[in-house]
Amino acid sequence: MQPETIFSFASTFVLIGWILLIVAFRWKYTLALVRLGVVLLLSALYAILIITHFGNSEGGFGSLAEVSQLFENPWSLLAGWVHYLAFDLFVGSWEVENAQKLGISHWLIIPCLLFTFFLGPIGLLLYLIIRTIRTKKLSHDLA
Repeated sequence: MQPETIFSFASTFVLIGWILLIVAFRWKYTLALVRLGVVLLLSALYAILIITHFGNSEGGFGSLAEVSQLFENPWSLLAGWVHYLAFDLFVGSWEVENAQKLGISHWLIIPCLLFTFFLGPIGLLLYLIIRTIRTKKLSHDLA
């Protein structure tokens, strides 16, 4: 299978999790399906990519130039993309779960989820700001 095919599959597959988090946030199986289904499978895909292709390219993590060189290899780039997909979706699932525990309206969380999906840390930052404003507390148990 070619990296482009796997990229297309992973990029489409992750949408299942995001749609569940946005639309079916109250369904009792949503978090389990997102985490034990989508995130777990993406994590397994990431592991397979690393195991089968790690060390097959130049570069490394010691400098920006090395990272750039590392990601010139399509398999390394694909692994990096799948890494982002899995981690961002997990963060989105945490945002939903945490907001529910704190009684924060899901309508306020939807923009956070969209930003987390498209821009990762900006979505998390937005959620943490909303959470702080809504709960009037700067720090919380993150678990």
